[in-house]
Amino acid sequence: MKLRNILWAACSAAIVLSSSTALSHADATLPKKDISGAEDNPLVKRYEGSFIVSYEKSAFTDFTVPLSPLKASPDPDSRDKNNNRVFSPEKKTEVEGALSRVAYVLPEGRSPLEVLRNYQDIVEAAGGEVLFECKQEECGGDAGRASSGGGGKMSLTMFFVHEADLKDADFSNGKCALASRISDQRFFSAKVPQSAGDAYVTVQTFSLIDDLYCKALNGRTVALVHVLEPKGRDRKMVVVKAAKMADSLSTTGSISLYGIYFDTDKASIKPESEPTLKEIAALLANEPKMAVIVVGHTDNQGAFDYNLDLSSRRAQAVKAALSAQYGIDAGRLTSAGAGMMAPVASNDDDDGRARNRRVVLVKAN
Repeated sequence: MKLRNILWAACSAAIVLSSSTALSHADATLPKKDISGAEDNPLVKRYEGSFIVSYEKSAFTDFTVPLSPLKASPDPDSRDKNNNRVFSPEKKTEVEGALSRVAYVLPEGRSPLEVLRNYQDIVEAAGGEVLFECKQEECGGDAGRASSGGGGKMSLTMFFVHEADLKDADFSNGKCALASRISDQRFFSAKVPQSAGDAYVTVQTFSLIDDLYCKALNGRTVALVHVLEPKGRDRKMVVVKAAKMADSLSTTGSISLYGIYFDTDKASIKPESEPTLKEIAALLANEPKMAVIVVGHTDNQGAFDYNLDLSSRRAQAVKAALSAQYGIDAGRLTSAGAGMMAPVASNDDDDGRARNRRVVLVKAN
């Protein structure tokens, strides 16, 4: 285990060194305006004088709200995509809806605690309530880094996003704000009532530490704000009937299915996948000599190897469900993962990524 961690750290350091040499011209600078296309969430606006340096918005996704400190997984070999030991909260709530993630760089002289308290004031003024609050090491995991690093303990920031998932360019203000060393970490999660249901807010503040490519932001407070607003899922992906599957497999040899749903970054099949699984089972019951390959596909969010492994595990989960729950002979099923290698749409927007996340049946005989 120690040797694996040492090798991982050495490789990571080498990659960072080579990248920084090539991209040193892209050092962070003091922001004077928001990045293009970014905006405050109407529910939780900014601290006066701060600027948005990183921004992402999803029309519909799931989100885990921590309600207790992060605790190490009981399995010491449980690792995240960056080889960090997995940490997660024992108490949490799982929610779905429209999610925004906004990172702000605060004016000089503003402390993480002062900024956090101001955000709490906003939440309480909107009729919300703070559900959980922590500071520094009390939050659990590695309190000295944001989203970057491998071979150690997960940090609180990594619970929400890893460096590889950020769209910000290397050494940009956004990447520096969310992937540097940090100190004086503060955090709270809250619930705010809305007409359509409860919205959830998490705010993490900390001081950025860097004396190299991100030194322009050294000592500045960063605020990472997540807002999950209640919203119903667009049901555009209809359940494909067994007859349609059979027709497509006969004419084209494959069919893409969008009715099988998984938890984010996991291979756990959600209950709402049942109608599509039943239709696959009906297809195979009607065609007793047919064998199929179940192929998992992902979008391009995250590292290549990680997505390849995730898509493979998801395909295996579908195979296992068809066999265990619907009595399909496992010998008629082969599972495989294609990761991000076969997109059917651009990964530059939510709609395209949704089309690329799919399960494909391929006729094997």
